[in-house]
Amino acid sequence: MLALSGLFAIAFVAATVLPAQSEAVLVGLQLAGYPVVLLVAVASVGNTLGACLNWALGREAERFRNRRWFPVSAASLDRASAWYGKWGRWSLLLSWAPLGGDALTVAAGVLREPFWSFLLLVAIAKTGRYVVLAAATAGLAA
Repeated sequence: MLALSGLFAIAFVAATVLPAQSEAVLVGLQLAGYPVVLLVAVASVGNTLGACLNWALGREAERFRNRRWFPVSAASLDRASAWYGKWGRWSLLLSWAPLGGDALTVAAGVLREPFWSFLLLVAIAKTGRYVVLAAATAGLAA
């Protein structure tokens, strides 16, 4: 149970703009024999909820974006907002990407993407990444 709680926590943090990597933890637990479906589910939920925190920060970005503690630089947020403005909600399917994915989830909040469409697209993207990672790990371990 502690291992799964740790996976959830690192996946949550990894989805925020804080530096963290959940992939190595998932692979390690998979190689240690934990059930793959359970690992993918725990990591996906944690990562998706972390992205929801980014969306909420984005909703309040105008009020806080110039604060020192705000987790996304103005330049990064502007780039993500431009990308999001060009491609719309479908850009959230790239929220799994290590570079720029977190900023896209903040930009979705800034640009007032409805929560339910945000949640659906981000959950698909985040879960898809973990499914591919788990499948690749299973292929390497075989």
